[in-house]
Amino acid sequence: LTLCLSICQEVKIFRALILGELERGQSQFQALCFVTRLHRNEIIPSESMAKLRQKNPRTVRQAEEVRGLEHLSMDVAVNFSKGAQLSSHIHNVCAEAKEAIYTREDDVKFWLEKGVDGSMFEVLPQTSDLPDLQRCKLCADRWKPCICSYSLSIEWYPCMLKYCKSRDAGGKVSSYKCGIRSCQKGYTFDYYVPQKQLCLWDEET
Repeated sequence: LTLCLSICQEVKIFRALILGELERGQSQFQALCFVTRLHRNEIIPSESMAKLRQKNPRTVRQAEEVRGLEHLSMDVAVNFSKGAQLSSHIHNVCAEAKEAIYTREDDVKFWLEKGVDGSMFEVLPQTSDLPDLQRCKLCADRWKPCICSYSLSIEWYPCMLKYCKSRDAGGKVSSYKCGIRSCQKGYTFDYYVPQKQLCLWDEET
């Protein structure tokens, strides 16, 4: 799992590399990219992280706060060759997932209002378009299109700044930045695949 943030364009990119099962006719691995809007105050500014370097950076840390699961319907495909207009990171982060970059129609509307070229987006088939479209775990035919579901968890990320209080000689109390608060968060992404063969892990959930 890779999480990439492009704060200026308000873009958040998740990349997942899934090891293939050769006995099921899959290639060595499968790559997925999920691109969503990065909301303000969702993560602390990079300038603050640079100033608040933590001791023992190699220590495996536990998140102080567990945030709720977010379930997202990724109903739009992103064209890899044009994706740099949305975020320069897409070219590097999603290079192995050129045909599997997904986003949401709600996020697309936000980016279009900011002047992003709409030609990089393609609305994917939905249940309303294909009445027989099922969830992949319910679909018996591996060569039929279906709605795939993929879940991931970010075990630790800097979500908030910590503030400490100090008192001066005159007794006046003031607060100052003194650390980073960490969070854990899970995501589930639903998206269209042209054949169930691209979503065999969904059988196991």
